[in-house]
Amino acid sequence: MACEVVTFGEAMVRLNPPHFARLEQAHQLDLQIGGAELNTAVGLSRLGRSTAWVSRLTNNPLGRVIANRGREAGVCTDSVVWTEEDRVGLYFLEFGAAPRASSVLYDRKDSAISRIAPGMVPWAKVFQGVRWFHVTGITPALSTSAAETTREALQAARAANVKTSIDLNYRAKLWNQADAGRWMSAFMEFCDVLITTEEDTERVFGIQGQDYEEVSAKLTKRFPLKIVAITLRENPLVWKNSWTAIAYQGGSVFRTRSYEVEIVDRLGAGDSFAAGLIHGLLDDDLQKGLDYGVAASAIKHSIPGDFAWINRQEVESLLKGSGLRISR
Repeated sequence: MACEVVTFGEAMVRLNPPHFARLEQAHQLDLQIGGAELNTAVGLSRLGRSTAWVSRLTNNPLGRVIANRGREAGVCTDSVVWTEEDRVGLYFLEFGAAPRASSVLYDRKDSAISRIAPGMVPWAKVFQGVRWFHVTGITPALSTSAAETTREALQAARAANVKTSIDLNYRAKLWNQADAGRWMSAFMEFCDVLITTEEDTERVFGIQGQDYEEVSAKLTKRFPLKIVAITLRENPLVWKNSWTAIAYQGGSVFRTRSYEVEIVDRLGAGDSFAAGLIHGLLDDDLQKGLDYGVAASAIKHSIPGDFAWINRQEVESLLKGSGLRISR
């Protein structure tokens, strides 16, 4: 049976010192797996959707542990391109506490996915029976060939009548604003739903506005987007935020509630939002997608690792206003 959702991108081995230690003082490292598109596929799988993740991995223990963890979370990895060459990417995470922010150190240069090229993935076959395709701005930032393959995938999705979403996800450590703007602008003609932040929109597209609604409207005027979703985070403390989002469609603004989140691990929260949003949009219900996206990502803040080890019942319980008493 074909999957409902396909995602495409890099996943890496994540290593972080426990107990808020800095890398320079670490004597041990906790291992997790993370990558925006795989995180989103996991979130959708946990919400009950069938998902597949496309990538390129080196056939060694590190590559296999990435694929294994994806399958453990319910994601199909049958379309992963395996190579005996290259390497998988690593990233190191230091957890901060106010006034020291958390920080990430990448070790991903020349990773296997950065050397993916058009023609390596049989996209027409991958998209058979698929309803949705999701990618982020991280994938094309990895290399020119990865950007070209992203374009190939988006074109193939459009040809197969598969709906598409792109999370802008600008990463200054991976590419500059000019390159990001050029590539991401070119992708917008193949994008139905854009997920972004006000800051990323300004950095990549140079679009500013008096408020989030104006930014969204300007995006839909410049590009043929059906929906724009903007996540909103207020950061009073490193480990406590206010979290919500809006969505814009056809001149109408959709809103949902805000959550005060105590942050155990914020990495992957935006990907969890994307998962919840797509979940609702698969039912042609934008308000449901916005509600589920913000609720799922709020819960993700409380879970260690990049993956959202959530379930639909607890998301729905939060939407109904569940409290913080112990569930017995």
